[in-house]
Amino acid sequence: MSTLIVLLPPRDPAVPSQEWQLPDLPFLLLDKSGHIQRAGRSAPGLLPRASSTVLMIGARDCLMLAATVPPLKGPRLRQALPNVVEDQLIQDPQTTHIALDPQALDGNRHVLAIVDRGWFRFIVEGFMAAGHRNVKAVPVARCLPQPATVTAAAPAPEVHAEETVATGADGADSSHSREEPAADNITPVVAAVLGNVVSSTVAVLGEEAVVDAAPPRVELALTRGPLGEGLALPESAVNATVAALAGNAPVTLYTLVDLPGSEPRLSSTAQPGHGSPITGALPLSFETLARNAIQCRFDLCQFEFAVQPWRLDRATLRRLRLPLWLLAGTVLVAIIGANVQWLMLSRQRDAVNAQMAELLLNTFPKTTVVLDAPDQMARQLQQLRVAAGELSPDDFLSLADGLARSLGPVPVNGLAALDYHDRRLEVTFKPEVKVDADFTQRLTRNGLNGAIDSNTGKWTIRNGQ
Repeated sequence: MSTLIVLLPPRDPAVPSQEWQLPDLPFLLLDKSGHIQRAGRSAPGLLPRASSTVLMIGARDCLMLAATVPPLKGPRLRQALPNVVEDQLIQDPQTTHIALDPQALDGNRHVLAIVDRGWFRFIVEGFMAAGHRNVKAVPVARCLPQPATVTAAAPAPEVHAEETVATGADGADSSHSREEPAADNITPVVAAVLGNVVSSTVAVLGEEAVVDAAPPRVELALTRGPLGEGLALPESAVNATVAALAGNAPVTLYTLVDLPGSEPRLSSTAQPGHGSPITGALPLSFETLARNAIQCRFDLCQFEFAVQPWRLDRATLRRLRLPLWLLAGTVLVAIIGANVQWLMLSRQRDAVNAQMAELLLNTFPKTTVVLDAPDQMARQLQQLRVAAGELSPDDFLSLADGLARSLGPVPVNGLAALDYHDRRLEVTFKPEVKVDADFTQRLTRNGLNGAIDSNTGKWTIRNGQ
């Protein structure tokens, strides 16, 4: 099962929704064994197909908050989430897509990822239209290396003997001992510079001179445990901004390297000759970022964006157009063929019935009504045989004659009783007479059928024709 991992750029707020476009995107294609098949940069419509596609959403586009979530599921939870984050958003929460981290922080507290619904729909539907069926979207902040939480205690200040007891101006003693600060769980901060900010403000607003004068900006993704955020700031201010945001927490700074494509790398470690103002940054390869995205369990494609293999979109309909036409043509031909065959068999049935009725009327002209020509013919012939004095195969004499010729080794004086009714002959043998196993076969050769009743021991003889 192959996997395609794609890094998406953040949305440019200066571009209106009707002009949204995605540039060439860096990607990594892994086979089912996890080996790299392809790596490069391509337009969204030309990306290679894979069994599953993982999209890394820009840190600036994904606001991650920790909030108490009501114990709801499905559509009811989706309706309640905007009310949970309403006080923490500037834009209307109804215009955002809110995804819920399946792993709870504590109790009912979960991490919520908030993305502009229009932008997220534009991305997901664009990849679905390009033929990517199993799409998963993860926050790029969750793809950064996550160190373990460390515990640090603030150093205790020295306590001098003369400071143990102090006397105030009013003569009252204020004896106390200075307390040591309690140990705090400090969450390490992980920051990563993910590349230059690609802005389309120049093309939209025509402010080329202003933009050229502005210092180059970079994309910064920053995480504190399960929470993350994104910034766009000048490259020279990365270290100061990260230090100010981290406070007393330990900081690990990375720079994305080995990004597929011809873009210049920002890391001074990867290209020391460029004189990058970012100091102390560790290299973070694009392959490591992509493999972390595969392991991330926080899928933003939830609720209306959840993957539904049975959902028929335009791309699926385009691929299934020829099979559907073939299926419709096959069903139409089958229906037409079945109806034509039924008409042909119906005409043959009417012709055979007409021939049988004509034969009956020609043989017995006095027949006034023809209901069942074969049955009426058989009854008329039986009446003619009786009128001519011929024995019927179902008569007592015919059955008795066939029985006599079928006895074989069974003695004639072994018969105890013969009963005839309803065109069948019931034979009772004497108790001491044993009927051999070939008796049934002899009855068959003489045109009779015989069966014994295990309860009464009587044989029932019928005409076998």
